[in-house]
Formats: sequence, C-alpha cells, structure tokens
Amino acid sequence: MDAGRTAPPAIKVAREAMRANPRLDAVDALLLATRTVDAARAAGLPPAFLAATLLQESAFDPNAISAAGAIGIAQFTVPTADTHGVEPWEPASAIPGSARLLATYVARYRARRDEDPYALALAAYDAGPGAVERYGGIPPYAETREYIADIRTRWSRIVGR
Repeated sequence: MDAGRTAPPAIKVAREAMRANPRLDAVDALLLATRTVDAARAAGLPPAFLAATLLQESAFDPNAISAAGAIGIAQFTVPTADTHGVEPWEPASAIPGSARLLATYVARYRARRDEDPYALALAAYDAGPGAVERYGGIPPYAETREYIADIRTRWSRIVGR
C-alpha cells in the first residue's frame, strides 16, 4: 500500500495501522482508517491527530483490552462509554465517539494561550479532565507525558509520509 507524501490521508493511516498491528489486513486497515479520517473531519480534528491517538490506544485493534479495563479501538472505560453513548467494542461507534470527545477537549482548552490544546486534550483523554484541571495543565504523571510524546511522534510520522 503506497503511503507517500501525496497519498490520501486514509492510505497513510492504513499503512501506519498495519505497521502497528500486523494482524490487520489491508482491507480492514483501510476501512478503519477511512472511518477515522471521516470521524476526525466531522469533529473538526486533524485526521492524523485522531489516527495517532487510536494507534497509541490500541494499535487499531477493536478487541483491545487494557490492564485498567479500557476496551476497544478507542480504549473507553465502560462508564465513559456509557456517558458518551458509545459502544466501545464497535469501531463504527467508538471511532466517532473518540473524535467527538477529543474535539470537546480541544475546544475546551483552545482558549488557553499558554499550552497546546491538543496536548491538553490528550492529557484529559489519558488522565481525565479532572487531572488537567487539578494541575492547571498537563499532569506531572510520567505515563501521561510519555503518552502525549508518543502520540506527537505518531502524528508527525503520519503527516510526514
């Protein structure tokens, strides 16, 4: 699958998904990538940002389960999924649900001129918006800081290809 600099976003995302998750075949990777690009655009997010987040969360594995009990491609906890009306095991629900949630966080933090709203949105997605508020920015948790750095790396790799 070609993913040069001029390739459509879905192709770039599908290639990264297959790199991160060798169990994905090209058809499934392209289907998930297309859903991701469409959901990101509908929510007003850069497609590569959402794709990088899902790659970090689950490597585009709809059956992923974390040690903390987060499930599905977007790694929703059951209470968070219920709150946002998302079926976490279904990519057709979880991908746009994740896009809407991240877009809500980006919009909330966009007014802050001192920090990147995307980094704050990722911190809220990882550690919870309460932690972002409590610390007045990105929490001092090593895991959250690494999470943000890893997604930024993935994001730049998708955009740069």
